[in-house]
Amino acid sequence: MPLPSVLESGRPPQQILPFLWLFPPNRDCRGGSAWWLDSDPEPVLIDCPPLTESSLKALQELAAGRTPRIVLTSREGHGRVRRLQEHLGWPVLVQEQEAYLLPGVDPLETFADTHTTAAGLRLLWTPGPSPGSCVLHAPPPWDLLFCGRLLIPVAVGQLAPLRHRRSFHWPRQQRSLERLRDWIPPDQRPALASGAGLGALRGERLSPWESWMPSSPTAGFADLPS
Repeated sequence: MPLPSVLESGRPPQQILPFLWLFPPNRDCRGGSAWWLDSDPEPVLIDCPPLTESSLKALQELAAGRTPRIVLTSREGHGRVRRLQEHLGWPVLVQEQEAYLLPGVDPLETFADTHTTAAGLRLLWTPGPSPGSCVLHAPPPWDLLFCGRLLIPVAVGQLAPLRHRRSFHWPRQQRSLERLRDWIPPDQRPALASGAGLGALRGERLSPWESWMPSSPTAGFADLPS
């Protein structure tokens, strides 16, 4: 499908921290959130923002001549990433089980279980929300965990795993959460940046690590509409 001759103007991303930007909700990703982390020597765009003139202009300015990497945390964060890549030429990194969903994306790189980027960002495969879901941990000085759709905002100061009709495998999602707790170094409590819609946070953007407090194997269960 050809690129549209004229893109929507859209809105630019919002700077949250000196090194962190949040893009407007992407309707191609069910209102999901895409983030930019300015991590030298290789910045990362986490999930796909709206394909608009404002997004493209901001991304080119934020890249500042570098070659960033686009990291996709689940199939629900793919959006129109192929078209975005046609504009920018940046490599895309995805967990190997969801690579087949991205025909025509080139270059496309994959990982299996864990991966570390050139900037020292760590990725962990966390299946459950979708087969190839993953999270990205940015250790200090950034001290952030981009949790994709593994943890969803449900109230001010509260994130939780949610089960809905699009969930790939709920028991595997619970096991992924257990593994995540063991994977984060015990002396670190990164702030949480969800890839879902953030409306439930009522204006907040990041949540403290303690806002995710799983108490039982079914904590956070909800049968949400598709």
